[in-house]
Amino acid sequence: MCGIVGVVSPTPVNQLIYDALLLLQHRGQDAAGIVTQQGRKFFMHKAKGMVRDVFRTRNMRGLPGNAGLGQVRYPTAGNAYSEEEAQPFYVNAPFGIVLVHNGNLTNARELRTELFQTDHRHTNTESDSEVLLNVFAHELERSTHGVPLQVDDVFAAVRAVHKRVKGSYAVIAVIAGHGLLAFRDPHGIRPLAMGRSQDGTVMVGSESVALEGTSHVFERNVEPGEAIFITLDGKVHASQCAENPQLNPCIFEFVYLARPDSVLDGISVYQARLNLGEALAKRVVSTVPPNEIDVIIPIPESSRPSATQLAHLLGIPYREGFVKNRYVGRTFIMPGQGVRKKSVRQKLNVIGSEFKGRNVLLVDDSIVRGTTSREIVQMARDAGARKVYLASAAPPVRYPNVYGIDMPTSSELVAHGRTVEEIRQAIGCDALIYQDVDGMKKAIGALNSAIVGFDASCFDGVYVTGDITAEGIASLNEGRVGVEEGEDDTSRLALPNPQEA
Repeated sequence: MCGIVGVVSPTPVNQLIYDALLLLQHRGQDAAGIVTQQGRKFFMHKAKGMVRDVFRTRNMRGLPGNAGLGQVRYPTAGNAYSEEEAQPFYVNAPFGIVLVHNGNLTNARELRTELFQTDHRHTNTESDSEVLLNVFAHELERSTHGVPLQVDDVFAAVRAVHKRVKGSYAVIAVIAGHGLLAFRDPHGIRPLAMGRSQDGTVMVGSESVALEGTSHVFERNVEPGEAIFITLDGKVHASQCAENPQLNPCIFEFVYLARPDSVLDGISVYQARLNLGEALAKRVVSTVPPNEIDVIIPIPESSRPSATQLAHLLGIPYREGFVKNRYVGRTFIMPGQGVRKKSVRQKLNVIGSEFKGRNVLLVDDSIVRGTTSREIVQMARDAGARKVYLASAAPPVRYPNVYGIDMPTSSELVAHGRTVEEIRQAIGCDALIYQDVDGMKKAIGALNSAIVGFDASCFDGVYVTGDITAEGIASLNEGRVGVEEGEDDTSRLALPNPQEA
């Protein structure tokens, strides 16, 4: 999961890209980068850290030009600690191309071999984004045949990329002296939206909030398999470049990843979370009688809409019981289980009066590793709660995610290979209530009938690209730097039969 943005404008874009990246900071806190173009020259600055720390006044002054792109990084492939793998990536031929990518390629290893042996192109990092850039560059070189670039040549190159590349990818690239390109994988797993401002600026970004928060009017989503090319004078060209596009957005975007004030593929993230709370209410009633619950408390932040709706439907008081320290990094993003475990009590503090002597129902958006949940349940007990129930607005996360979310191995997932009762014991709560998979899909899918289905692979084990096996997941995790020793265990991984799921 990363946040990406690209801009073509009649005025300088450095501040605009910076502002958009701040609005997308929740999508990645590991590194940030911006490239701008003036004439045919690129200007780049990127480094590890958050946007506000990476870019100082001197850095911004060194980013002139009226077109550019940026990214905030959250590493799910390659080396989590390498500053070289911060994006954007650059190649000088053909034309000169810079690229940012949100997603995860599932055949990066094979492509890297092809690039070296057949395409005669060199990659210098373990990043799948650099692989994607070089595949696109090679196909663009083939489509132009040494003649001046035409828009149709760009679309031909994207068509060839779709045929070679597998996995999830929302991409923004700038071709030196020509324009900005945005395209999305044929399943539309990762989001990408386009908008305009009154002065003629065109922006493409991961979430609608990046557009609206910078005074752009949302125009439309980039469709699955579609490519959009924006010339430097702001003219927009579009073409469907995939043979069988099908919209299967990542359902975890709506559960947790995206900002609640975003609209992704026609679905309000906030409304999706309200709907999840409504569906969860039925599950709670069947497990814990409402008269045994004194108060409903969300675990900040993403669970608040679901918890609000749940409390409303059950007629139980809603209270804020945790105060979040906003100056501590998100535990989900931190590489390494040890760092994650240490940070929970630094990140949250309890309001003791909301727990003392009460039966408390805690509501979380999802339960992934269980480490945070266990700590929070214990914090509630330490604050004097009589009983601590825990409800998850999402189903059990039982399978690795290979499309750009940091759930790479089965051993990290508290629900993998365990029953709900075994998970409850591991977490230490008095009752554990999960959303069911069908209920989740119906609750969110009801908001846009045009969506054929979702990538819900971390919940149901069905991988929409159709190329994932247990062996493939093990291969994806080989060489992934930043995973703690002992976490990379796929020996217990069992993928369900797609017909059974």
